Amino acid sequence: MTKEEKMPSKLVGTSIIAGAAIGAGMFSLPVVSSGMWFSWAMLLMIISWLLLYHSALMILETNLNYPRGSSFDTFVKDTLGNGWNIFNGITLAFVLYVLTYAYISGGGSIVSHTLEVSVGLTLPPIIAGLVFAIGLAAIVYISTAFVGRMNAIFVGGMIITFILSLGDLTFRIKLPVLFDTKLSYAPYLLAAIPYFLASFGIHATVPSLMKYYGKEPERIRDCIFYGTAISLVVYSLWLLVTQGNISREEFKPIIASGGNIGDMVGALSDVAQNKSLSAAINAFANFAIVSSFLGVSIGLFDFIADKFNIDDSPLGRLKTAAITFVPPTIGGVFFPNGFLYAIGLVGLFGVVMATIIPALCVRASRKKFARSGFRVRGGNTLVIIILLYAVILIGCYIFSALGILPVYS
Repeated sequence: MTKEEKMPSKLVGTSIIAGAAIGAGMFSLPVVSSGMWFSWAMLLMIISWLLLYHSALMILETNLNYPRGSSFDTFVKDTLGNGWNIFNGITLAFVLYVLTYAYISGGGSIVSHTLEVSVGLTLPPIIAGLVFAIGLAAIVYISTAFVGRMNAIFVGGMIITFILSLGDLTFRIKLPVLFDTKLSYAPYLLAAIPYFLASFGIHATVPSLMKYYGKEPERIRDCIFYGTAISLVVYSLWLLVTQGNISREEFKPIIASGGNIGDMVGALSDVAQNKSLSAAINAFANFAIVSSFLGVSIGLFDFIADKFNIDDSPLGRLKTAAITFVPPTIGGVFFPNGFLYAIGLVGLFGVVMATIIPALCVRASRKKFARSGFRVRGGNTLVIIILLYAVILIGCYIFSALGILPVYS
């Protein structure tokens, strides 16, 4: 048997990346893009994908210089120093804990709905949240490979329900609505840029892939590419269908009512006049929440193991699981509404993890380790571009918070 045949399948890594990227947050993309509309939204989507895909490869290039199982705590401290490591550790932990908390707080409804529909059993929200958290935490505890295999199932279900929910709407797309060019919508692009960062926020999972595959950069690179490419296709189809069926003017009441999943599903159901559409989209959202939970939490799990130098034995993984899941589970079960106050900062903190740290680390590691076997194309020019992208993102957040940027409503 050849080495290639012995290596784990790329499907595992691809599923982890796609699952971490595609979440229920994609339902917000048509809403935040309603100001600039489809053509500008697609341009911004492709640019965001290219930049964030390459910044993820920067993490991979840096991580390859350290032992298998190393995560951000190891390579950030060694390349940038303890100050940057503390700063990155706080931002990384905040983002991943808040996202894990969010999925737990919302995931309990999946358990409640499934049990009520299938066996007629209604669970209290606290019990449902605990069942969701403990069940998925057990998957993460077992191994990264098991997370990947389960996520392959969930991502597959997500894609199937996505196709089922949008199949009929694809044939109803109105080109005059989709390519509405009566006005210049470019000014609204700036306010939407930060939301597209979150659409490809897979950076915390890159060290987990190296822990699983070992030092196999080409294989890991392919997983990152295929996983983010799947996300790009899903987002593009979602924008195509929503903005091809719902006019720009019709987005105003959706925005006014909060722009949540229910509002979007209701608007699409009115277009299709199909009661099963709502069920299909809700099923897709459920698959997206579960797969995102697994993708995000495995990154947090491996970061904590590296941070506290916890071994990979059954007892060690149990300790890591406790640190990973107990705090967000307590929050998700007993304080389900607190996420709304913290989510606004997640994207801003995510800029550090997805752009600034990868660019600075890869630049420092190239000086420290000279020529390594794997290099991200683009050299120092790409590093500068990623840092400029970070400055633009931070500026957009600040100006949006100050109400300076135009927002469609």
